[in-house]
Amino acid sequence: MKTGRLLMGMVAVMVSLVAACAHYYKVNDPAGSRVYYTTDIDTSKSGAIKLKDEKTGAIVTLQSSEVKEISQEEFEAAVKGTQPHP
Repeated sequence: MKTGRLLMGMVAVMVSLVAACAHYYKVNDPAGSRVYYTTDIDTSKSGAIKLKDEKTGAIVTLQSSEVKEISQEEFEAAVKGTQPHP
């Protein structure tokens, strides 16, 4: 019984740590004036980036981009199509 509670406590702590380490990005495509929102960016040797746009679900590869880290609130508002609270 104590082992089960200890295990559940450890899992809760690990989930909290993973959530606290999450990063949210707003990626601008200067060539096409598009904006993408993602939590993960893969960079190739050539400098291009590959990402999954959380708004549309599309996998996107960009040769040129502007990447900005944003808050979780701004990310969720953009993905859901609402405005963040002040």
